[in-house]
Amino acid sequence: MFARTSAVVFLPQCGQVRTMATLKDITIRLKAVKNIQKITKSMKMVAAAKYARAEKSLKPARVYGTGALALYEKAEIKAPEDKSKHLLIGVSSDRGLCGAIHTTVAKAMKAEVANLTASGKEVMLVNIGDKLRGLLYKTHGSHILINCKEVGRKPPTFSDASIIATELMNSGYEFDQGSIIFNRFKSVISYKTEGKPVFSVDTVANSESMGIYDDIDADVLRNYQEFALANLIFYGLKESACSEQSARMTAMDAASKNAGEMIDKLTLTFNRTRQAVITKELIEIISGAAAL
Repeated sequence: MFARTSAVVFLPQCGQVRTMATLKDITIRLKAVKNIQKITKSMKMVAAAKYARAEKSLKPARVYGTGALALYEKAEIKAPEDKSKHLLIGVSSDRGLCGAIHTTVAKAMKAEVANLTASGKEVMLVNIGDKLRGLLYKTHGSHILINCKEVGRKPPTFSDASIIATELMNSGYEFDQGSIIFNRFKSVISYKTEGKPVFSVDTVANSESMGIYDDIDADVLRNYQEFALANLIFYGLKESACSEQSARMTAMDAASKNAGEMIDKLTLTFNRTRQAVITKELIEIISGAAAL
């Protein structure tokens, strides 16, 4: 009377769930970490060699910076409060893997821009280094005046600083005062982000303290200001290069140590997993023999 119908039941196909990595996975990751450790050790050695050269050339380069700032300090040159055009020059490089070298300069420039714009000042930025441009382009793209690339691949020279200073002079932006922000080298493991003042020719010429100097021609003062700007940029490039190499050496040393710790943990995991596999196979063999 009633026909029995059979329903087809589909059961889910459940595979084996692995709770731990296989020996092949651990071997592949262990090999990758060992290769990374070789790279970080090599980069540390290269950075140490470049750091030695950068530190050796830093001492004579500091004379350029102190000489350029001597006139500003002795003459006590200050820009009037009503001047509204400011220029910020940030010194960085194109290369990474060196800790917080680039971000510290970018943070200092962002804070300075925020303070100046809050006071109603006009601010323009000069980025020396592609890493600095990448950090500031999204948030402060409208303030960027000049971007300088190909910095940090070779040791900085005075010719590089002169090219940057000439490009700034030919940009057409008539600033009143500003500052150059860079990382000042202190030791192998420390550096400090500092700013040095930069003034325009008109600001220096119209300063009250310049009256104590006699027979200063306008062309002489302009030539001196251009030379002083190139000196300050060169000084900032040298300080930043030495700080960068020391920071990269420290960062690669820390990365090598972290890779060593990972290698130890992965080796321990590999040995434990291999022992578990061997134990499981022995149990299966013994169970099979007992069944017979």
